[in-house]
Amino acid sequence: MTHDAKNKIVSVERFIPAAPGLIFELLADPRQHCKFDGSGSVKAARVSAPSRLSLGAEFSMDMKIAVPYKMTNTVVEFEENQRIGWRHFGGHIWRYILEPVNGGTQVTEQFDYKYNKSPLMLKIMRSIANNEKSMIKTLENIEKHFAK
Repeated sequence: MTHDAKNKIVSVERFIPAAPGLIFELLADPRQHCKFDGSGSVKAARVSAPSRLSLGAEFSMDMKIAVPYKMTNTVVEFEENQRIGWRHFGGHIWRYILEPVNGGTQVTEQFDYKYNKSPLMLKIMRSIANNEKSMIKTLENIEKHFAK
C-alpha cells in the first residue's frame, strides 16, 4: 500500500493470475461489483445500471454503511483492458489499472481523493485507513474469483 498524500492517492497492488481482459470484464460489469467489494458496503447494481460500463456511463448501486443508500457513479476513465475509473458526487475516483505480466496481471486499485468535496467527511469516516483495508480485501476477492 502506498499513500501519496501530496497527490491525494491511496494505491494497493496485487498480482492476479488471470489475463487483463478477464479482470477488466469483471470490473466493467456493475452487476458483479458486490461479488468482489472488500468493504462490504456494495450490495447490488440498480436495475438501471448498464450491463457493461463505458466512458461516460452512469450506474447506480445499492449500498449500506450503517443505513441503506444509493450511490450514482460516472465512468471518467476507460481504456479497454487497461484502466477503468468512476466518480460519484463526493468527487473522488475509484480506479483500477491493469498491467499484463508473465502469467497474469498486476492490478492496482486507487482511491483518488484529489477532487473530494468534503475533506472533513473523509476525516470523520477515517476513509484513508478504512479504504486501504477494503482495497486489500477487494483485490484478494478478485484473485479468489479467478481461482475457481
